[in-house]
Amino acid sequence: MKALLTTAPQIAEVREAVNGRDAVRLIEEAQPDLVLMDVRMPEMEGLETTRYIKRHWPWIKIVILSMYPEYSLAALAAGADAFVSKGETPTKLLRTLEEIISRNKGQASMG
Repeated sequence: MKALLTTAPQIAEVREAVNGRDAVRLIEEAQPDLVLMDVRMPEMEGLETTRYIKRHWPWIKIVILSMYPEYSLAALAAGADAFVSKGETPTKLLRTLEEIISRNKGQASMG
């Protein structure tokens, strides 16, 4: 995933978290414009992490990526700006990220 994301010219930096708590720590440090979040993660699952991020940093855009398309409505209700199924093509994911980044206008970093 990291290799794919580094091919997008709008993404200046990519950082990886091993779980939701680690994601929150990285977001506190980096204050990214955009976060790509999985639904299922250890310690603090993706929807809970999304709600936490939006409560503390409402300007950060979040795209949820999951192999479970049935989470799409719950992801948006949790505050995600977009949902992409892992079954979609890499092109679809990159296009969605580019659309979210273009709404922010400017270079984005990925937390």
